[in-house]
Amino acid sequence: MPYKNRRSSYSTFILIFVALKIVLNLFAISNFGFHRDELLHLVLGDHLDWGYKEVPPFIALLAKITLTVFGDSVFAARIFSTLASGFIVWLTGQITAELGGRRFAITLACLALIFSPAFAASGYLFQPVVFDQLWWVVTVWLFVKYLNTADVKYLYWLGGAVGLGLLTKYTMAFFTASLIVGILISRERKLLFNKHVLYSALVAIIIFLPNIIWQFAHHLPVIHHMQELKATQLDHVKPMDFVMQQLLVNGTSVFIWLVGFISLLFSFRLRRFRFMAIAYILIFLFLLQMNGKSYYIFGAYPMLFAAGGFALERILNRKAYILRTVTTLVFILPNVLILPIVLPLLSLNTTAAFIKRETKRYPFMKFIVTWEDQKQHPLTQDYADMLGWDEMAKKVADTYHSLTPGQQKNTQIFADNYGQAGAIHHYRHQYNLPEVTSLNSSFQLWAADSLSAHYIIYVDDDDNVERRLSPLVESYRETGRVLNPLAREHNSRIYLITNPSPKLNEVYKAELAKKRLQ
Repeated sequence: MPYKNRRSSYSTFILIFVALKIVLNLFAISNFGFHRDELLHLVLGDHLDWGYKEVPPFIALLAKITLTVFGDSVFAARIFSTLASGFIVWLTGQITAELGGRRFAITLACLALIFSPAFAASGYLFQPVVFDQLWWVVTVWLFVKYLNTADVKYLYWLGGAVGLGLLTKYTMAFFTASLIVGILISRERKLLFNKHVLYSALVAIIIFLPNIIWQFAHHLPVIHHMQELKATQLDHVKPMDFVMQQLLVNGTSVFIWLVGFISLLFSFRLRRFRFMAIAYILIFLFLLQMNGKSYYIFGAYPMLFAAGGFALERILNRKAYILRTVTTLVFILPNVLILPIVLPLLSLNTTAAFIKRETKRYPFMKFIVTWEDQKQHPLTQDYADMLGWDEMAKKVADTYHSLTPGQQKNTQIFADNYGQAGAIHHYRHQYNLPEVTSLNSSFQLWAADSLSAHYIIYVDDDDNVERRLSPLVESYRETGRVLNPLAREHNSRIYLITNPSPKLNEVYKAELAKKRLQ
């Protein structure tokens, strides 16, 4: 019997869940403001290249399209992320069907994904994270299609997906390797022993090659970025924290993926897809060893949700409607109730009150408001990173426009971190500001060659900035600061520096030269 006749198509049914995911995002994506990382990624669209200090180029291309086609609003910035989230739901449903699941299995898998706190939080922001998840899920779907059909066209599509995934986030390399090892360990290894697999790998390498060349041309900045990330963030991640977060980030959907994981390992009906469980184990152990952040592995969960949906459908008899309904409510409803903690559906003040109430009621949820500094705050770090940017840009503009036209011509703006620089860059047309300079992150790639203007508007969140400025400038004064107490940039200051000494420019140029070698 032909493959296409052996499995019913549930495409129309899956579209219901895709629509639900997109509608939820549409209600949320205009709230609060730009995220710190979104501001950086949008800037990349104005500096298209084959690579950047912290990310490959795919996000920059999307930024360019977004700014050109959709505009520069918060809503516009998150259109592609919302579409990617919808595709992830679509593919999760398709993988479930490929495993042999029917409507109930698809329902469980898709709802588990939609209302999982992990995917709700990461599925609307304009960041590489959601697109990385998408390529992981595409890769799994193509692997499964190839295993089910032995049609080599899926291998070539797979090569393209891996190549584009590598241009999105380098974690694709680790996940692809885990999948390959998983298949080699499984009984399906024979499907990889043909020339088309090598040609598929060649397709991926060709797509990824421009970024490889860029990395070598710029002294492999990915290595320095990973070292810096490890020193400033990853070294603070404890292995047990990573393990516990994997059990918590999906909320009550954890039971669905755990059932899926166990079934992939031991179920006779899923034996051909055991490579998924093996791949999950490998990538989990790798990230555990590397002190990886919890979200690095999110892209592996849709395949486990799919397997869990299939397994629970087999366990619960088709006629057990009440039991199936209760199961769905038990595994999904608690996640629905806490959705505003991770998806900005409510106003800011209402959200802050909601988070305070829920974390007090359920102390185990306090990890949600624990930031990279390992301290607890009133909002999640993502929410706090969406506040204060417009206020900062407005106060920079007020400082700039307080100068005479002649003074403005001899003024530079310098920001200490990429969030500050990204905000000033993004609002520069609205406030008629000159281009901002920063040595943080990818901004160093196009930073001004010198910092020698008579007036410098300086933005920094360091409490010791005044001590550092005093020996290097004739005078300075604070002209404003971010006052929003919920913003992560709360108390970031804006200074107007007058007549900096040549020593400041020497320090700047030395630091610029050093960073461009990293």
